[in-house]
Amino acid sequence: MSAPSFKIEAPRSLATQVAQRLREAIVDGQFALGEMIPEEQLANSFGVSRTPVREALNQLQQLGLVAVKPQRGSYVFEASEADVQALCEFRMLIEPRAAELAFRHAREDTIAEVQAAISEMTASRKSKDGVRYSRADTRLHEAFVLHCGNSYLQAAYATAGAKIAALRTHLSAPADVLRPAGYEQHQQLLAHFSAGDFAAFDALMRVHVAGTRENYMASLKARRAAAA
Repeated sequence: MSAPSFKIEAPRSLATQVAQRLREAIVDGQFALGEMIPEEQLANSFGVSRTPVREALNQLQQLGLVAVKPQRGSYVFEASEADVQALCEFRMLIEPRAAELAFRHAREDTIAEVQAAISEMTASRKSKDGVRYSRADTRLHEAFVLHCGNSYLQAAYATAGAKIAALRTHLSAPADVLRPAGYEQHQQLLAHFSAGDFAAFDALMRVHVAGTRENYMASLKARRAAAA
């Protein structure tokens, strides 16, 4: 019996760098939902060949941020009501459990991270900077997962995390920065977490994410009406 052949690919550092920058651009709203991503233009902009750009787009496809359509090109994902519903259900299950684990595993680090995110939200509300607010919002929710100490839970969240962040920016960021309710709920979530009251935390998180879901649905309907 012959020995198995193992091949190791060299690290795709260039493609990873391109993927990270494109991820940021999509999450921050520099590309619109459903917009075509021009490979050649990107390659020229990055000063690279089209190969790392294509590899980067394939990486982003795995995160759900990009749809690669044969013979047509690559496009930013388009949100649907079903997708929004599924992601919100996912968040309602994962985030409260991650918070419980973070409380046991790294309570003080989590509190510090969430407090920093709320400070960013406060500053962005004053300047009415929707993208900055969205980044801080993402930072707050990801803090519980970041410090939960469970690599499997973190991997599961990472699969959906980029899309969650992108939807936050594209569908609600301009309004979120002006809404006091969501901002106040974030402060209450921190209070419940600090007290270790996870019954209250879970209940509020469900209310919070349900409100997000309704805002997203309304935004999608408004976008369809505008397109029509």
